[in-house]
Amino acid sequence: MWGGRTGALLRVWGLWPAGVRGRRPLGCNAASLAGNNSPQCWNCGGPGVPKRGDGFFCPQCRALQPPDLTRDYFSLMDCNRAFGVDTAKLQNRYQQLQRLVHPDFFSQRSQTEKDFSEKHATLVNDAYKTLLAPLSRGLYLLKLHGVEIPEGTDYAMDQQFLMEIMEINEKLAEAQSEAAMKEVESIVRAKQKELSDNVSKAFEQGSLVDVDLRSHM
Repeated sequence: MWGGRTGALLRVWGLWPAGVRGRRPLGCNAASLAGNNSPQCWNCGGPGVPKRGDGFFCPQCRALQPPDLTRDYFSLMDCNRAFGVDTAKLQNRYQQLQRLVHPDFFSQRSQTEKDFSEKHATLVNDAYKTLLAPLSRGLYLLKLHGVEIPEGTDYAMDQQFLMEIMEINEKLAEAQSEAAMKEVESIVRAKQKELSDNVSKAFEQGSLVDVDLRSHM
């Protein structure tokens, strides 16, 4: 159900930085959520915090607990598991988590907590970067649905669409004034929004196979 033109849909942002194409989404572990939801604290042995909550610290001794590697990025960053993400909310969540787990706040704590802090911070940074950009967010969402695009994979794109990209590049090369540059920028932004809307709708409907890039032209 998930496949077909998926790669094309997620790679057609014309001005995406070089080097991103074909890249795997940042690492994730979308393992089952089954298991002990309240592990023991490594420090005091007391009942730990629920895995799905925001309590990163033991409620008894206040020791920082290890990160939950089964938790997906959307859950960690308090976002709906969807292609459309409120980036302002995402940034606020990122800053909130940084204030909780950043290594600078654990310089006087035990070595175990320092190590956990490093792992938490890395996980939060990876989650934020992955969900912030539409391309990496889409690839990650596909991975959560069991679809992983191998590195270096490319997909045939609609020839008319490729011609449009070439025309935009020509306009950009020929632009001699600020007004001309703004016109090209406006065209690119409109195309990006159109494609983003298509991908978002495809995820909502549960299938990327039949999405038509031309549907909003």
